[in-house]
Amino acid sequence: MDAATLTYDTLRFGEFEDFPETSEPVWVLGTQFSALTEKDEILSDITSRLWFTYRKSFLPIGGTGPTSDTGWGCMLRCGQMILGQALVCRHLGRDWRWVRGQRQREEYVSILNAFIDKKDCYYSIHQIAQMGVGEGKSIGQWYGPNTVAQVLKKLAVFDSWSRMAVHVAMDNTVVIEEIRRLINAVNVNAAAPREMNGCLEGACAMAEEETALWRPLVLLIPLRLGLTDINEAYIETLKQCFMMPQSLGVIGGKPNSAHYFIGFVGEELIYLDPHTTQPAVEPSEDGQVPDDSYHCQHPPCRMDICELDPSIAAGFFCKTEDDFDDWCARIRKMSCSRGSLPMFELVDSQPSHLISADVLNLTPDFSDSDRLERFFDSEDEEFEILSL
Repeated sequence: MDAATLTYDTLRFGEFEDFPETSEPVWVLGTQFSALTEKDEILSDITSRLWFTYRKSFLPIGGTGPTSDTGWGCMLRCGQMILGQALVCRHLGRDWRWVRGQRQREEYVSILNAFIDKKDCYYSIHQIAQMGVGEGKSIGQWYGPNTVAQVLKKLAVFDSWSRMAVHVAMDNTVVIEEIRRLINAVNVNAAAPREMNGCLEGACAMAEEETALWRPLVLLIPLRLGLTDINEAYIETLKQCFMMPQSLGVIGGKPNSAHYFIGFVGEELIYLDPHTTQPAVEPSEDGQVPDDSYHCQHPPCRMDICELDPSIAAGFFCKTEDDFDDWCARIRKMSCSRGSLPMFELVDSQPSHLISADVLNLTPDFSDSDRLERFFDSEDEEFEILSL
């Protein structure tokens, strides 16, 4: 069986290794655990993350396209997972936990409905695949981390319920001025509430958020940490990113696979794997979603950090401006530490050697997709050497 289409259904549960008995801390999306005394808490936290996998038997993408994303959609599913984590932090909080069989909060149901495999759901495989056409990717084609980041940025503009600003930092540089300009643009151009995901989105936004000067920020940073293998000088810096309270994890992969990395223990990365094919889910008439298949209920996968493909995208979520200021302070402190190499640069204003802010599409306007394609289509695509 091809490694890229190997599914959990073909494996016995017992083949999944539990966490090692180690005194080294376990870090999961900014939260520290002990493998010796908090194993149940670790598994509860990881199980609570949204797990998006290959699906089959959904309506054809584009009306006549594929009805399954098996074999090509793993990076798209990883993009869904990293954005899903942002939405959980936005609406439920980082400490929220999923309990099997328990009736869930309305916010959770709304989040899940945004990812159902239907064309009218904000972040469905249909929306991501079709929006990717504007990034030069035909439906059914592999994506790299940068392409999926650009697509998520475009789709988030229409999510007037979550009202998040999504910024994709290019050229290994995060420019604070650009992010603040984006926040202002989102505030000015906020979309009116509209019908999607089965309800009037935006209608339940709190009144104080309507005039807020800050919008929750999703920061995605596509990076290349080596040529064919990860440069070991970046490993400690990468680990520190998982330790930040703003961490959304990392999307990337290894040969034949794309994964959603959510933490580490020792020299191993902890990740959720989208490579299992499950039937598409149909919400009930009241909007409730059978959700067991959206949570990974066995011990998560681990891999040696040196096996990571060097093409990744790191994600961070800053719900408030104070969160963003704290993230900037942490990055600056990390950049000054010895023994590790910064993965990207944080600057106050745009360096003169970078392309203009307009071309970076800081204003949420879809009219420049042709210009974006020229700049972003060529980056990915070392990641796409991963063959099926």
